[in-house]
Amino acid sequence: MHRTLADLDAEDVKLHTLAKGSRGRISAVEGAALRDETGRTYASANVSMSTLRLSAIQAVVAQAAAAGSTGIEAVVVVAKSPEPDAESLSAVRELGGEGIPILSVTDGSDDVAIHTS
Repeated sequence: MHRTLADLDAEDVKLHTLAKGSRGRISAVEGAALRDETGRTYASANVSMSTLRLSAIQAVVAQAAAAGSTGIEAVVVVAKSPEPDAESLSAVRELGGEGIPILSVTDGSDDVAIHTS
């Protein structure tokens, strides 16, 4: 399913802004933002070190879990090629369950692809 940024509600637009900011702040390959079951938001970029590699989605899920979140309402990822990989989908599913919307936005585009955990 595809939408545009104009179709998103205010809370998902906020996640897009946070994800884009996380990516841009350090010129990362990807940025992601997450809203948990209480409405708290988290944002992160991908991690690419010699000893640790995490997608932006995995990093933001870890951040939410470390803060005590027990559920996920939505995730937004921004990248040149924002297709979530299997490990990222698994991380969202483990913390949030099945059917969590993951909104993928290609950098520089208004198109939003919607995936589910």
